[in-house]
Amino acid sequence: MRHTPLVPVVALASRSLARTLCCTALALCCTTSLAAAQAALELPAPSPHAKVEQRVGITDVAIDYSSPGVKGRKIWGEVVPYDKTWRAGANQPTKLTVSKDFSFGGTAVPAGTYSLFMMPGKASWTVMLNSDLTVSQEDHDVKKDVVKITVKPVALPALRERLRYTLDDTQDGKTTINLEWERVRISVPLAIDTPALINAGIEKAVGDAWRPHFAAASYLHDNGQADRALALVDKSIAIQPNWRNEWLRAQIQQKKGNKAEATASAGRAQELGKGDKAFEANGKAQMTKAMAAWK
Repeated sequence: MRHTPLVPVVALASRSLARTLCCTALALCCTTSLAAAQAALELPAPSPHAKVEQRVGITDVAIDYSSPGVKGRKIWGEVVPYDKTWRAGANQPTKLTVSKDFSFGGTAVPAGTYSLFMMPGKASWTVMLNSDLTVSQEDHDVKKDVVKITVKPVALPALRERLRYTLDDTQDGKTTINLEWERVRISVPLAIDTPALINAGIEKAVGDAWRPHFAAASYLHDNGQADRALALVDKSIAIQPNWRNEWLRAQIQQKKGNKAEATASAGRAQELGKGDKAFEANGKAQMTKAMAAWK
């Protein structure tokens, strides 16, 4: 009787198993590579994302939207129905962001980001800013409209294949929002009271002019330079006296040994601090304790 050797059979089985495992691993590797390639593949979007930005005086204005194409279709009355709310673009709601308070078509609006909706009509359009940034055009809630205006569409001389927004005729206090698509343009004036903003900025800058001298004097006082600190805190007080710089002056004078000057400055600081929340919360108690120690 002939016996088949056991070792060659085992070796053959091992080689077969190895080939199977290798093929399986190769298949998994190919599948993973294919999935990664598919995930990395980029194709043009039917309505690509777009954004337009403009500085108006000292205010930033931006419109974030998606830009569909005409593609041979009848847009107004079909793709975009008349007398129905439209997101004024594609995909997500179009968003208008203005960094400072502004006027939209003559209506005052607080600074912020708003959804921009439109309702096309054959003779006129309604343009709305809405406080809900995620709502769809189907679920548009008129109660959240912060402004609603009526504008007249204007015919374009040539086909505008892809929807676009522009910010045109920009000056320090105004710009014009234009939507153009197919053969229609919609324009909305956006105005900003730039002179008032600048005047407010000037007042704040002037009102805070005491702070750099005060901060420098405080540093010098803490680091043993009393004479130079006193000169700077006096300049701070000359610009705008308040309880902080008067109290710092009192402490400097106390350190210099001028008790009468220190007491007088502390008294002025107490008077100036009346009604100030920071003084009432912390400064008053600290000042009282320090003055008691002086005696």
